[in-house]
This record gives sequence, C-alpha cells and structure tokens, in this order.
Amino acid sequence: MNNEQITAELKKLLGNDRVSDDEKVILECSKDYIGFRIFERGAGKHFAPKAACVVSPRSAEEASAALRFFNANKIDVVPKTGGSSVTLGVEPIEGGVILDGSAMNGIVDFNETDMWVTARAGTPLEYLENYLNKRGYTTGHFPQSLPMAHVGGLLATRSIGQFSTLYGGIEDLVVGLEAVLADGEIIKIKNSPRRSVGPDLRQIFIGSEGTLGFITEATLKIFRYSPETRWMRAYGVKGMRNGLAALREITVGGYRPAVVRLHDPTETERDLGNLAPEGYCILILIAEGPSAVAAAIGKGVEEILKNYETVDLGEKPVLHWLEHRNDVCATLDKYKYYKLGAIADTCEISAPWSKIADIYEAVTERMPREVESLASIAGHSSHSYVQGTNIYFTFGAMADKDKPECAREIYMNIIRVIMEETLARGGSIAHHHGSGKYRTRWMPEEHGSSYGLLYRIKRALDPNGIFNKGVILADKE
Repeated sequence: MNNEQITAELKKLLGNDRVSDDEKVILECSKDYIGFRIFERGAGKHFAPKAACVVSPRSAEEASAALRFFNANKIDVVPKTGGSSVTLGVEPIEGGVILDGSAMNGIVDFNETDMWVTARAGTPLEYLENYLNKRGYTTGHFPQSLPMAHVGGLLATRSIGQFSTLYGGIEDLVVGLEAVLADGEIIKIKNSPRRSVGPDLRQIFIGSEGTLGFITEATLKIFRYSPETRWMRAYGVKGMRNGLAALREITVGGYRPAVVRLHDPTETERDLGNLAPEGYCILILIAEGPSAVAAAIGKGVEEILKNYETVDLGEKPVLHWLEHRNDVCATLDKYKYYKLGAIADTCEISAPWSKIADIYEAVTERMPREVESLASIAGHSSHSYVQGTNIYFTFGAMADKDKPECAREIYMNIIRVIMEETLARGGSIAHHHGSGKYRTRWMPEEHGSSYGLLYRIKRALDPNGIFNKGVILADKE
C-alpha cells in the first residue's frame, strides 16, 4: 500500500480526526532531540525518514483497531507519547506510521488507601505531579524532561528521575499496566504490591521502547510529599575519583538521600555557577521524607564526608540546581548551540563501583585525541546504587554550519569512544535514555549471550516485525 492508500484506509477505520498526513504534523511528531538532529534542524534541513501519517487514538480500543490494520498489512509503526526522545527512538521508518498516544490522557484512578494513581499513556508527567502535589503526594519521578514527558514514554524508555536514589527508576514505580500487542490484543497486568506467579510480565514492556507493544495505561506508586522537611547540602570535592569513592561510602553505608549528584570540575564551572573552589567537583545532596528521617540521613552523610577532601558549601548550590534543573526543555528548539556552530548533547552509562572511575577517566582522556573538533567533554554521576553508579557525559564539538550533513559523523565518533571504553571495562552503555536507534550497533556486545532471547520474545509478540524497527534489535533478516 502506498502512503495515500494507508492514510485513506485509516481514516475510514478510525475517522478523519484520528489520522493526519499533514507534513507539519508528521515532522513535529517524529522530531527527535539527539544532538546532530538539532544541529540539522538549526540549518533548516530535515534528514530524518518521513512517515506516511500520524494516527492518534483516544482509547486502547482505537489503538487495537489501528494495530490490527498495521499487522494485517505489515505496515511499520512507531509508537510514541510525549516528545523528549534523544535517541532517534521515535523517528519513523520511511513510509511507515507514527502511533501517537498523546491524546490518550487523563487520570483514571487516584487511590490514597493503596497508594497508587492510574493514568493513561498520554498524560503529561508535569500535570500528574501537579495533581498529586495539591493532594499531598508525589510520584517521586523527576526526569530532566519532566515538562515534556508523558507516562507511556517514561515506561517505554525505562526512565529514571533525579530523586531516584530514594524512589527508584520507573521500573520500581509501576504497579500495573495496560498494553496493546501487534495483533491488536489488549492485555492488562493487574495492580498488586508484589506477586509470585511467574516472571514479572510488566518488565516485558518497561524499557521495550515500543518494540513489543503499545503501552496505553499505567498505575504508579505514590508517596507522601513533604519538601518542606528536606535536608540539603553541597560540598566541594577534590577529584572525581575521590568523589565517587565518597558516593560509594554514602550508598553502601545504608543512607538513601533522594539526590546524590557529583559534577566534575568542568560542569561545576560551566553549569553550576562556579560555586566550588577552582578545580573542585561539586557534590549536591538532598534528603527528604519525615523530618526525623531527613535529618538523620543528613547527619550520617556529614560524618562520612569528613573522611574525604571536601569543603562545605551550604545550600546555595543545591538551590541553584533545583531552580535550573529543567531549563534545557525550554531551549531545545531555539538552536542555541547551532548558532555557535556547535553540536552538544549527553550520553549516560553505568558501571560497578570498581569500574566507574576508570571509565570516566578513559573517556575524558581519549576523547580529545580522537575527536579533532571537540570543544568539551565532562560528566557527572546522578544515580547511585549499592552496586555502582552512572556517569552522564556531557559534550560539545564544533561543526560547519554550511555542512549540516556532516554533524552525524562527528556526533557518532564521540559516541563511539564512550561506547567502546564503557564496554571494554564491563559497564552498560545506556543508563536511562534507552537504546533508540543510535546505540543499536552496540547491543550485541552489551547483551552478550542473552541477546538472542530478545529476538525470541520479539518473534513471539510481533511476528510480522511491525513495531519500531532498528531500535534495540539489529536487523538480522
């Protein structure tokens, strides 16, 4: 079927108001914020594949009808909600269809007794948080993309929030969910605090990035909200390796501050108002919950940090970070870096404590040697566990504004260094943004002998391979 036939049949099936082949709508819906695409759009170029149309169901039943049609006709489909992808994860296959769940929004159930809230996939996280905050609750999930993120996309990309050390990632917050399979079957995994009835089927869809099903609804845990009882402190720390050792001691010691962030000297100077002594990292800490708990965590952390080369900086850097932590969402379409002739972005990895400092040093030392146009390479740790932590690399490189088609090569050369050094030292190449399409080439090495299992699951749930080709799974056919 050609694009016009696909669009016409879908309009017959779902109605004209559910299907759009308007070029502006298609381009907006397929927009990805990976660094080189921002650079290309800044130059007025669109090098991404173009979908035939956008389908916007209002219910699981409408999504089911659309997917039965796609599956029967073997039409490629990219599921999406929200608009904060930075991995090429929502870019369509040329001539395929975007299944946009953003119109499936609203809160279905708010249960204060069982401490959960159920929302449709297209519900904006910011709306959900505001709704809960007014009632004295929170999801505890605060990604940098909060002003742009929707519930379904959070689950599909295995999102994490900035307060994750206390609340966990999205996979820890999901109580139950609803999804539609490639053949249109609607499945529902019921809400329960915990079950022992076989594998946890929620995890098939959480982090699947739209390759195994279309998430239409989710139930999330909620927590009492009491920011007024927070303990907050910032410290200057001499050296990333020393700072990472301090993070380990805090986490392994049994303390769970909601926020534990260690920014290297470059980020400290560039992004945090240069509020630490020259050459120092900055460590940002927030503990929250009942006042007695927050105070006890703060006291324990203060004792630990006496054993490291730290300088007490008070609350000012923490307040600065809280005020500006979501600023990037407002600047993505202003082409700030393109105007400077630069490509800028981030890339997050994770590793055990024994490897993480080695990876940070290997990447930051190697990058200037191999990326001729590199402007900066820096990083921070923002999500810690008893077993290890992450590094969120931030980078910039200069590019020719008259040759935007070259931006991708420069960008992927930077990513290659990060991927290679991470894999060589036993780390994981994606901590929370997901694979998208740009990390797929490294997936076989990332998963090793377990990679084939993903293909078996894919064949079972999507035998015609209509869902989000090129994401996570390399094309073996």
